[in-house]
Amino acid sequence: MNSTTWYIGAVVVLCIVFVGALFDMLGMAAAAARETPFHAMASKRVYGARRAITIVRNAEKVSSICSDVVGDIAGVLSGAGALAVSVQLLAATHASGWRDEAVKIGLTALITSLTVGGKAIGKTVAIHSPTPIILMAARIWETVSFVKRRPRGRNK
Repeated sequence: MNSTTWYIGAVVVLCIVFVGALFDMLGMAAAAARETPFHAMASKRVYGARRAITIVRNAEKVSSICSDVVGDIAGVLSGAGALAVSVQLLAATHASGWRDEAVKIGLTALITSLTVGGKAIGKTVAIHSPTPIILMAARIWETVSFVKRRPRGRNK
């Protein structure tokens, strides 16, 4: 981030905040989802339903990885990125004295509040409607999955 301008750094930090909130929402949705609707979708051959059943059956692992690992790492990175962006902004504006510290504290507080607020909103949405969130995640996982599947039928 040191080689970019402050506004590109700010966009990167906002993307990190968004990814952290998104993964926190996915982790909460995995914990709150039930298997039953996905079985009905799988019987109708809805794309991603079988993968969604896998996500729900492994909810504790998915929730731990998404919320605790990815969400927390994104939170730490966004805080560090906010500090780097504030230093770049101060270098561009040539601020000094108390304004220097006020900008650092203010920008870091803004990014932290966006992180906490985004995670809180994401968790609220995940609690109220986990099924579409899990189905969308399963469809994305199905689409980008490069894992070779075993052919169906008899093993030779």
